[in-house]
Amino acid sequence: MLPKNPKQIEEILKPLQLSSETYGAIKQKMDDDMTNGLSTDQHTLADAKMYITYVRAVPNGTEVGNFLALDLGGTNFRVLLIKLDGGEVTMQSTIYMIPEAIMTGTGAQLFDHIANCIDSFIEDKKLDRTVELPLGFTFSFPCKQEGLAKARLVTWTKGFNCSGVVNEDIVRLLHESVAKKQIKVRCIAVINDTVGALMSCAHEDNRCQIGLILGKVVY
Repeated sequence: MLPKNPKQIEEILKPLQLSSETYGAIKQKMDDDMTNGLSTDQHTLADAKMYITYVRAVPNGTEVGNFLALDLGGTNFRVLLIKLDGGEVTMQSTIYMIPEAIMTGTGAQLFDHIANCIDSFIEDKKLDRTVELPLGFTFSFPCKQEGLAKARLVTWTKGFNCSGVVNEDIVRLLHESVAKKQIKVRCIAVINDTVGALMSCAHEDNRCQIGLILGKVVY
């Protein structure tokens, strides 16, 4: 039962109240880690790796067209159809589960599963299979980007451990799997969830300059 007495609540929350000095120390630690992550000499030792993105500008409200989007970062995997008409956005999405056996299986199994989900989504939404759709891939794992649509996985996290993917170009693996299903999509950009959050919010407010993901831990 939650306490109703304000003083009891204050006592419970007291350990979470940090001093200005502590906040300053946290700020300095974050700044040092980000600086090390951007440094050639200290990058390998840095906690914040500061991997680059090849997305060089935020949306300006003139974007138009139909796009598929993939969002992979946990046991749930989303496929989205996004229609942009300047400042107007309409979106349809479906969530698919990724079984544990696939999360810890081979890379081919994972990307074949993703391709199957894309195929099901296209079928369910009755999309024109003769028209190639551009696709954006939010891949929320540490990657070294070599281009807007080329990224090599550094390491798996979040319970994934698919073999044959580390150091490989994930866009190439995706294209190989969708080719097996003869799906007409082409990945034009791969990003992580932080860049995705920035792009999404900046489309609503062009002044947005920072994307931030706050991970949660459940005990």
